[in-house]
Amino acid sequence: MKSKLSGFTLIELMIVVAIVGILAALAIPKFSEYRAKANDSNTQADVRNTIWIMSSAIGK
Repeated sequence: MKSKLSGFTLIELMIVVAIVGILAALAIPKFSEYRAKANDSNTQADVRNTIWIMSSAIGK
């Protein structure tokens, strides 16, 4: 009597790889957009802090 080994078939693995690829293709552009917005926010905060520091130094 042969016992059947349990595991994934090649088709199942290919489907999972395709789904992961589709999800990655959708997620990567959004991640890049969020990262760019975060960089812009950091830059704006740096400019505000620089202006505040300069005005404090001039006022003293």
